[in-house]
Amino acid sequence: MAEKLGPAEADLGAALRCLIFASGIILSLGAYGVLQERIMSEPYGDEYFKVSVFLVLCNRLAAILFAVLMVAVKRESYVATVPIWKYLAVSLSNVSATWCQYEALKYVSFPVQMLGKSFKMMPVMLWGIAISGQKYKTSDWLIAAGVTGGVTAFLLTGDIKSKHANQDSSVYGLLLLVGFLACDGFTSTFQEKLFKEHKTSKYNQMLYVNASSAIVSGATLLATGGASKALGFVSRHPGIVFDASFLSASAVTGQFFIYSLVKEFGALVLAATMNMRQVLSILTSYIVYVHPISMAQMLSLVAVFGSLFYKSYMGYAKKKATEAASAAPQAVGKATEEEMEQLKGDSTAKDAKDTEEGEVQWNDKK
Repeated sequence: MAEKLGPAEADLGAALRCLIFASGIILSLGAYGVLQERIMSEPYGDEYFKVSVFLVLCNRLAAILFAVLMVAVKRESYVATVPIWKYLAVSLSNVSATWCQYEALKYVSFPVQMLGKSFKMMPVMLWGIAISGQKYKTSDWLIAAGVTGGVTAFLLTGDIKSKHANQDSSVYGLLLLVGFLACDGFTSTFQEKLFKEHKTSKYNQMLYVNASSAIVSGATLLATGGASKALGFVSRHPGIVFDASFLSASAVTGQFFIYSLVKEFGALVLAATMNMRQVLSILTSYIVYVHPISMAQMLSLVAVFGSLFYKSYMGYAKKKATEAASAAPQAVGKATEEEMEQLKGDSTAKDAKDTEEGEVQWNDKK
């Protein structure tokens, strides 16, 4: 019979698992970012790949395969628990957001695109008010303002265009990022609403959202003639097959590690991990693709990620305060195991709500 691990061994095991999951997220999504920039902003021979919807379709097919396997492993239902039109609404906004994200890389640098994801706090909050009637504290607005101000300063104090684009085209790239933020904010907020109203599981929703997105992106390819252009490009530059396959695999692998980290350690740890991932992805892009950066932009990055890490710290402090308050009644009478599990569940649910829900949802949005 195996011996029961002591507290020190159990803590060490948990720390190692947390490190593995967090490292998996950072490495897989870091590779995704590098490949995304490689495909959309670097030439293959003497031409650039321009059919971004093709990449959207590849990512959705990989996500469908992953969802089908996980539904089987978790023994969840394959039956849709949400009206199909709601899945289609999420899919349309999801495909639009991903298309805007890829297209933006033709006109602005990857660090600018990555910062656009940090900027999404404000749109998500506004959509939350419009769709679900949510209310936010003053501290939430101040953190969002700090991030927004830092991103704005970054955009205004240095070169932001893609290496092969002219300066004027960067305006179009920024408009695409605005489109991404609007669509992405709607996607994550509406998905959260579906979770609450229909009690659907993550993988069931992931399966149907990605299946709907695959239909939308596939139909778009056929209607615009993008399918023939993409296949023609692949025949001329077979190397893109490896890049696109690795891109999709990296996105799905990142989703697996995100689920594992949230399940065992909570959404607050995920938020801190995603912040670190953004920092490292931006630094990697500057090193690999040699983007210019000014001192003012460096200070702007500090402001952005300082605000994000402070948000994670505040969430952690709130969690500890909640746990301390929950433990106080035990001085009179010890809580039952069922009560403790309920308290933990309530705390986890609150923590998840206070973090960036868009990162926990199962659109690859990356």
